[in-house]
Amino acid sequence: MSDVKANAEALVPKFKFERQLNQDQAGRRTTLLGTIDSSPALLILERAPFPTSTDYLSSAPLTLRTLKNLGANDIYHWYMASSGSSSTNCNDPEKDNDDDDNEQADDFSDLKINLIYPCTPKHIAKYSRQLVRYVTETPALYQSHVRPYMQAQREAGRLNWVFNIIEGRKEVEDVIYRTPFGQDADDEGFLLLPDLNWDRKTLDALHLLGLVERRDLWSLRDLKKKHVPFLRHMKRKFVEATTKVYPQIEEDQLKLYVHYQPTYYHFHIHIVHVQLEAGATQAVGKAVGLDSIIETLEVMEGDGEAGMEKLTMCYTLGEESDLWKDVFGPLKKKEKEQQQQQQQQQ
Repeated sequence: MSDVKANAEALVPKFKFERQLNQDQAGRRTTLLGTIDSSPALLILERAPFPTSTDYLSSAPLTLRTLKNLGANDIYHWYMASSGSSSTNCNDPEKDNDDDDNEQADDFSDLKINLIYPCTPKHIAKYSRQLVRYVTETPALYQSHVRPYMQAQREAGRLNWVFNIIEGRKEVEDVIYRTPFGQDADDEGFLLLPDLNWDRKTLDALHLLGLVERRDLWSLRDLKKKHVPFLRHMKRKFVEATTKVYPQIEEDQLKLYVHYQPTYYHFHIHIVHVQLEAGATQAVGKAVGLDSIIETLEVMEGDGEAGMEKLTMCYTLGEESDLWKDVFGPLKKKEKEQQQQQQQQQ
């Protein structure tokens, strides 16, 4: 048995690289073609899960070889970093850690780091592992419970980082495209910039964010038939800007969607590469295609004021979210109690 294991482990160092065949999972897995002892071989490299040991997790931020800030806005900061294992120089004792080495190490950054500081209990709940529920939001439920919840969230001041971007106080150098601030007719300005979760290098994992200037649109619920020309115009400009800045990407390699429920209540559009593998943020019950929204609005009966607030929406919610705790959880409990009372009366 030990011979089999030893023979298997001896194969990998003998792999002679010829070319890369594929890269997927947002750059976390790569497939290589090569040879071992003159015979063709495929080598698939994939990032292993992070260790869960306390020793590793407590020391990881202290042992980074390089750390480069990509941006900072309000309490949000994001970086590219090298743990030391990905650089060709880090294991070579003959090379000094001079500026050239550090510059080369940046090219081998193997960690994308997001920092929220200072974070709130709401952030902790959002990023904690939790059970998920699939809920149904009727138009009546939206008006009576969800809309007031949205308003309370906006009034709590959690959109400062969005307004920093819109008003040009933060991330100005990151903006890919924008209409002249405050000069667009009918307050229909918008801008485009990289999403903080994208490493800004892996094109197959491209993720951009389109923000509207206007503050009367909180979510897709506020979209109406009269907004269709604005949405089509915005989509066209976002696609044109993306393919201009990243000419390797063609128009039909992009998809645009919005979240419902969104993380924050200021209308925004996600622009991603179609190769970006769909995780939880693109799953049914979270992401709604922009084209589908536009088509839905166009075929709606009624005048320009007819809109998405008239539809029933189904989506997923984490049990630690305020929307579940404050709205859907109590409603479900109340519904169960009523059902039990009806059964007792029968």
